[in-house]
Amino acid sequence: MIGRNTHIVQCRMGGGMGLGGGLAQRGTFADAGRDIIAIAMSPGRRHITKPICEITYAMREAGIKTSVMVLNAGNGVPPEAPSSGVSVLFGIEEKEVEILNEFKLAIIHLGNIRTHVIYKAKFILDLVPIDAIIACQAPVTFEDFEKIGVKTINNNNGATKGKIVDIVSGIIRGQSCPQEKLDEIISKVKRNVHHDSNSI
Repeated sequence: MIGRNTHIVQCRMGGGMGLGGGLAQRGTFADAGRDIIAIAMSPGRRHITKPICEITYAMREAGIKTSVMVLNAGNGVPPEAPSSGVSVLFGIEEKEVEILNEFKLAIIHLGNIRTHVIYKAKFILDLVPIDAIIACQAPVTFEDFEKIGVKTINNNNGATKGKIVDIVSGIIRGQSCPQEKLDEIISKVKRNVHHDSNSI
């Protein structure tokens, strides 16, 4: 075959409830192998899934097979976060944990409120023994995560099952992801994924 491979990537401002055919709907899982998964928050006005769709598309174009999970209860903040009493509670379902347990590397797309970013990442990594790259709008550091007990590539003494191995900040919610950010994500995925020669 000559030319490009075809990928269908759907982006919606709001997703339907429950399982559906669209990639960007809440509670959906698009399976493309068991090495790398991109995790998106539930669609809504604050978490438009456009960046995760573009990240997935770019990775597949680079030859990296990437599955996608859009969390069913991915809005709000985790119970442990300082502001949890004034918002919808963020959560992750047992079936989602079971799926994530099968993967080696996750790209977790988060937002622009720094405390929400670090506590959502901790909530997921408390439950899942996976290496993670955090993709977010807010500027965050490994130290921000380490302070609340998250394992990182620099500090393995945290209490979480999973570990943050890289961070890509400056990805604006609901806006197109700049090419340099896509290139940065691809580079960091290739650097961090543990794979055999047939994985990507």
